[in-house]
Amino acid sequence: MEDVIALTYHISPDDFTRAGEASSDVKGKLKQLGVSPEAIRKVAIAMYEGEINMVIHAKGGEITVEITPERIRMILADVGPGIPDVDLAMKAGYSTAPDEIRSLGFGAGMGLPNMKKYTDEMKIETTPGVGTTIRMEVLLNG
Repeated sequence: MEDVIALTYHISPDDFTRAGEASSDVKGKLKQLGVSPEAIRKVAIAMYEGEINMVIHAKGGEITVEITPERIRMILADVGPGIPDVDLAMKAGYSTAPDEIRSLGFGAGMGLPNMKKYTDEMKIETTPGVGTTIRMEVLLNG
C-alpha cells in the first residue's frame, strides 16, 4: 500500500438514487488493498450514514477519504444548515428528517450514533447556517 491514498467524492443533494455510491466505492478499494473485513465494514457503515445525512439534511457536500497503513480517515464537509444541538442529534432515534424522507425509509435518527459507534474517533464541527464538518477515523492496527 502507498503511504497515503486520497479519494474525494461529491455528494449531490436530495439524490437518493446515488446515495451510497461513495461508501460503496471506498469499500471496493479497501477490499482491493487487503484491508480487514471488520475495518471495511466499520468504514462502509460510518461513511454510508454520513453520506445519507448529507443528502437528507445538508444540500450535499464533499467527502474526502485518506487511506494509510495505520488508519482510514473520512472527512465529510457540507454547507448545510448546521446542527443546532449536537448532543441531542447524537441521541439514538432523534431525527429532524421530514415525513417524506421517513416515508422513503430514511431519517430514523441513527445516522450520527452509528457513525460514532463504528469509528474509533469522531469529531463534529458545526456552525448553524454555515455547515458541518465531521471527521472520522477507523484504526487498522488494533
